[in-house]
Amino acid sequence: MADLHLNLKKEYFDAIKAGTKKYEYRKVTPYWSKRLEHPHYINIILKCGYPRSDDQERIIKRRFVGWHKETITHPHFGNKPVEVYAIHVGEIPKEE
Repeated sequence: MADLHLNLKKEYFDAIKAGTKKYEYRKVTPYWSKRLEHPHYINIILKCGYPRSDDQERIIKRRFVGWHKETITHPHFGNKPVEVYAIHVGEIPKEE
């Protein structure tokens, strides 16, 4: 099984790292439906921008625990309510 990779803006990455942001949102589109509705992921890899693979300060690895759909209003998506996937960022996986 694969890992889900999400590149984030710094403000959202920092909030997830600090534990104040519990969900990462992606608008419901065919692109995200294909990636989220059927595949099963083990981990979610959250990246601040597009870091080098050895830049561990800008990469968070968490256990993928799932998602649900929500309708939200957020400036990033415009001023009208939109349906989004709310992807739970989960817990830090234990070392195996």
